[in-house]
Amino acid sequence: MARSPDTTRRLNRLAGSALAGMISLVKRTSRAIYEPEDALARLAANHPLIVAVWHGQFMMTSGFRPSPETKVAAMVARHGDAELIGAAMGRFGVELIRGAGAGGRRKDRGGAYALRQAVRALKDGYSIVMTADVPPGPARRAGIGIVMMARLSGRPIVPCAVASSRFRALNTWSRMTINLPGSKLAYVAGDPIWVPADAGEAELEFARLQLERALNTVTARAYEIAGADLTRATPPSLDLSAPPTAPDFRLKAYRAAMSLLRPLAPILLKVRERSGKEDGRRRGERLGQATIARPHGVLCWVHAASVGETNAVLPVIEALGATRPDLNFLLTTGTVTSAGLAERRLGPRAVHQYVPLDAPEYAARFLEHWQPDLAVFTESEIWPSLILETSARNIPIALVNGRLSHRSRRRWQRNKSVAMPLFSRFNIILAQNERMALGFSALGARNVHAVGNLKIDAPPPPVDLNELERLKEALGDRPVFAAASTHEGEEETIAVAHRTLARQFERLCTIIAPRHPERGTALAETLKNLGFSVAQRSLGVLPGPRTDIYIADTIGELGTLYALAPVAFIGGSLIDRGGQNPIEAVRHGVAVLTGPHWQNFRDAYRTLLRHEGAIEVKSATDIANAVARLLDSPAELQRMRSGATQALATLSGALDKTVEALLRYLPDERLKRAS
Repeated sequence: MARSPDTTRRLNRLAGSALAGMISLVKRTSRAIYEPEDALARLAANHPLIVAVWHGQFMMTSGFRPSPETKVAAMVARHGDAELIGAAMGRFGVELIRGAGAGGRRKDRGGAYALRQAVRALKDGYSIVMTADVPPGPARRAGIGIVMMARLSGRPIVPCAVASSRFRALNTWSRMTINLPGSKLAYVAGDPIWVPADAGEAELEFARLQLERALNTVTARAYEIAGADLTRATPPSLDLSAPPTAPDFRLKAYRAAMSLLRPLAPILLKVRERSGKEDGRRRGERLGQATIARPHGVLCWVHAASVGETNAVLPVIEALGATRPDLNFLLTTGTVTSAGLAERRLGPRAVHQYVPLDAPEYAARFLEHWQPDLAVFTESEIWPSLILETSARNIPIALVNGRLSHRSRRRWQRNKSVAMPLFSRFNIILAQNERMALGFSALGARNVHAVGNLKIDAPPPPVDLNELERLKEALGDRPVFAAASTHEGEEETIAVAHRTLARQFERLCTIIAPRHPERGTALAETLKNLGFSVAQRSLGVLPGPRTDIYIADTIGELGTLYALAPVAFIGGSLIDRGGQNPIEAVRHGVAVLTGPHWQNFRDAYRTLLRHEGAIEVKSATDIANAVARLLDSPAELQRMRSGATQALATLSGALDKTVEALLRYLPDERLKRAS
């Protein structure tokens, strides 16, 4: 039975009283040292002020109070655990201001309200005690809120730290530290940081960085004076020199199981070959057996799962190659469709292989042959054996266009002992947005940066001009509407919308390009049974004068289809699949419609919708109304295109940042030859 809120609050208050007793015990039984010696007098001289500490290092901050009469308030988050902290602070006569920064999360945690209350308290003569970094991290990165508080109040921030010779550090994102009795206590206060009332964006960022550096300095000094080991209290995401987390029992069991299952691998691959999911001629590559020689010189290995990830990473390969003419590339993928794309798009200094199955022996065989100088994984491709074997050979590992959905983040969090040995082995992770960057940091990644989505900067999918002309000739002047990357359960809705639209646009042709082309034949039969005239592109058929729906069940032709249709619905969004990439359509000047489930491309869709560069639809009626309005009004269509172009301009830049970051991990060819 779940506890009632009243019961939880009572328990937290009791625990808070116990914590207050523990703090008093530590103070009574420990020897305190202040640096500078007159630190309390200096704090009193600057009262009211903002005392800043790192999260997880705040247990003994009451020792910075100049006198019992000094009015002090503390900012405490709005959650159940805060009752515990609040009860402890209440025992020391500290007022509470409830609320905290969002820390990259969408949920309102009362940060704006707390900021206003804190500024008012400072003006009323209260000093404020608060942590500079915001849950859930990244740890030891100062937020902008504390700097804004200083600017609005005109009061200084004083970076402070306290350390004890005896302590316990908990395995939390901030390394929450419990100070123990009978210790040597070190209190260190830094110089005040003043933020001008007219500070602009650049000055605020300078002050934030100044506070961050100062807090790190006073924290290190406090642990030095106390004679304590700072690394024990340092969040793992910050200590880049520390060895990665060791694999736990489950990771070891997974690798052992994959080794034992190797005799079944050829059988599995043969079954997949029969359904067209594997290339039988290159089966050995899936077992780690290379089919071509390693090119001489520096080799960058890039791994992408399938077509979408390959499209995103190909511009990275091209840009790196343009910057480093000595660089060679190995691209690995896991699907037949992506192999075909690689064959068409890779340049002369790049080769393609299928990625080996994730058994330690296959990964080792693969790496021994290719010996890459840098391994680059794409989006959410986390294969334990490949990562562990690559790291064991001291090959730098990067994750680009890093994506972490809410569902996968929760799954990894539930299995953190598995996640940390893997994510701690990445030398750098370049995430699609700040929210995902926070998620990677919470899973043990140590060097994470939010740089944006590579798919925004990717060029539009290519157009086959010959096929485009054939299709245009077949369609003539018929109006065209496209539904791209559709999933099962969406095509029937598109068909209903077509039927409604056909009453207004009698000669309308709807093109459906299913996300999985192998579904084309079954989809054609379903639509025929519903009374539609259907043509199927994989059979070499062009749309005829009476074709209602043209099924484009082929690979690599989205660019050609987008060049035909002024309006396109992007699939995976009417059903809860998270949506598909809208940027490819936008790059071709297509007006985009999406269902409500677009969380896989949250940043892109939010920005498109905000600039009115996309329309969200929830039903066949919505689709029909939106398409009719756009086909009937060239001005409305152009307005949407302009909005989408403006949206993309605000999102671009990930490609340049990704290339710049990866270049740091590639060796110089001359140095490599010399070694």
